[in-house]
Amino acid sequence: MGNDISTEQSDPSIPPRSLASRDIDGVAQFILEGRAKRIVVLTGAGLSTSAGIPDFRSPETGLYANLARLDLPSPEAVFDISYFRSKPEPFYVLAKELYPGHFFPTVAHSFISLLNEKDLLLQLFTQNIDCLERKAGVPSNKLVEAHGSFATQRCIDCKTQFADDLMKESVIAGSVPHCTVPQCNGLVKPDIVFFGEALPSVFHERIHMLAMADLVIILGTSLAVAPFSTLPQLASEGVPRVMFNRDRVGDIGSRLDDVVLLGDCDEGVRRLADALGWRDELEAAWLEVGGKVKETEVERLRNARPTMSEDELLEAEINKITAEVESTLKVTDDHVAWVNKALDGSLSTRSTRNPGTLTNEQDLDDPIRNADPVAEQRLVVSRSDKVSSVTSHATLDSSLPQNRPDDFNGSSSKT
Repeated sequence: MGNDISTEQSDPSIPPRSLASRDIDGVAQFILEGRAKRIVVLTGAGLSTSAGIPDFRSPETGLYANLARLDLPSPEAVFDISYFRSKPEPFYVLAKELYPGHFFPTVAHSFISLLNEKDLLLQLFTQNIDCLERKAGVPSNKLVEAHGSFATQRCIDCKTQFADDLMKESVIAGSVPHCTVPQCNGLVKPDIVFFGEALPSVFHERIHMLAMADLVIILGTSLAVAPFSTLPQLASEGVPRVMFNRDRVGDIGSRLDDVVLLGDCDEGVRRLADALGWRDELEAAWLEVGGKVKETEVERLRNARPTMSEDELLEAEINKITAEVESTLKVTDDHVAWVNKALDGSLSTRSTRNPGTLTNEQDLDDPIRNADPVAEQRLVVSRSDKVSSVTSHATLDSSLPQNRPDDFNGSSSKT
């Protein structure tokens, strides 16, 4: 599974081969000496939680916990293509909460953009669907949205693209959009990879860039969803792999030039920027893409502090955090009622099974169903220490435990 690739850590008494030291300073020196000219960055949900986007798995605040009130067969069903065909309403409850425009890039997003400005970024592979990498200034030719994004949308039947303005209207109104082709009228969804769908072709077209990298930076991911979870293994031996994350995951730490920096992504990249002498550039880049929106609220609270007691300060902080969580996660009672009412209706006419999709364990053992070329060519993580082979048509298989989603938009602690 994603986190079972390797748990054996390198011997700390053996010095690294490429880095001067196995820490922030060693990484900074490696970059400043010009030895990192082709940096590949891998990101997950932990990159975006400080932007106000909640993770999926947190018991109280995660999106799955919030969606539980919609009486789904399982929280993951909201990203299941077969379920979407029959009952698309729950997904559009989620889409209203996550649709681009509500959130701004984080400091860590701006750090990646800064790498690009300095002509050091070879490629960014992200599992996030929030489009914040684009908003931070990462160009499309340097960006692989492995699980798709909200940037475009199309009919799931005839594949005709759907206009951005019409999509926005539907999401804001809480209605399910349908194809504008008269003879079709199929359901429309954003180009987000659902369980049972193939990953975008650009993922396979650019995956070789991991082998070209001279430095790999991993930010805020649990490496729990295949095939993305295999990417760090594709870096050549001797290439430093640096992880900023809440937890040590995958096989990071098993190689001599691995550096694991546990904690918040924003805090971690700020420390690296300090060591590089880039801190002022980083903060300026962040403010340019919306960081000042948060700064305004921070400044307001800071100015109020001199006249507030300790109890008042604590209450203000609690109220601020509560308001942020509620504004991000809240699904209104009438919206819930609307969705539940829609779910009670008969939508069985759209319950057609999507060809080439494996949805249960029985399908895995069925040679006839497995004859579909896309279904056959899935990439899953081996339990051995060997690097899994990468196929040209990897498919997310929701029946496998490593593919239970927490990285479509993340987990701050386990993404």
